[in-house]
Parts: sequence; structure tokens; C-alpha cells
Amino acid sequence: MNVWKDFRDFAFKGNVVDLAVGVIIGAAFGKIITAMVSDVIMPLISLILPNGEWRKAAFTLRELPPAGDEGDVRLLLGDLASVVVDFLIVGFVLFLLVRVITKLEKLHPHEPTNRACPECLEKVAYHARRCKYCTSTLPAPS
Repeated sequence: MNVWKDFRDFAFKGNVVDLAVGVIIGAAFGKIITAMVSDVIMPLISLILPNGEWRKAAFTLRELPPAGDEGDVRLLLGDLASVVVDFLIVGFVLFLLVRVITKLEKLHPHEPTNRACPECLEKVAYHARRCKYCTSTLPAPS
């Protein structure tokens, strides 16, 4: 049963659970961005295009010599354009999100929770006045 305990310890570590939550939120965020691109942005782009059918925009290549029943090769440029715009929007939104989080962290710096005792180098509470390991008096935190 040692394998089960090892698996449980691995699966429920903070990093693994945080990663799973991040993947799930990322997938949901991707769906939102994809819907925004296909339902809002691409219809606006289709107003600019002459025929308004951006998804059907394709470039047709003819095989030389004709290969019989296989027909033409079509490059679907409209679908590629929607994926590229989707990628650019996701990248830009993530850039803005990281930028806001960085600015918020600068506004509220984290106070350290531990510091090292100068005598025994053990970690003690940041605001402690005496080391619990060697009982030496600690200088005031700077």
C-alpha cells in the first residue's frame, strides 16, 4: 500500500493542484477568447472584406498535371486568420493581466515571515526578539 500513499502525496501537493486549477481556468479562458474572436471581432473584419465571408476565404492550388479525381488543393486562409487573431488577443490579454498583477505586487510588498538568527543561522519568526534555538537576543528587524 506504500504506492497508494506515495501517489496520494504526489497528487495532492500544492503545486500539482495549483497546476490543475490553472489548466482548467486556462481552458475556460481560451473558450471565452475564441467566442469573442469568432462572434465579435471576425464579423467586424467580415464587414471590411468585399464578400463578407471571411471563414470561406481560401486560396486554391491546381495540381500539375491533373491527378484525376483528387481535385484542387484549398488553403483555408479564413480559418487561419481567425486562429491568428485569437492567439494575438489571448497573448495581449495575458500581457495586460501580468502587468496589472506586477503593479499590484509593487503596491503591497510582502513582509518577510522568517529571518535567520545571526548566532546559529536557524530560521526564526521575523518579529522575534530571542532565538528559540540558541536563546540569543536578536537585533530589531530592519
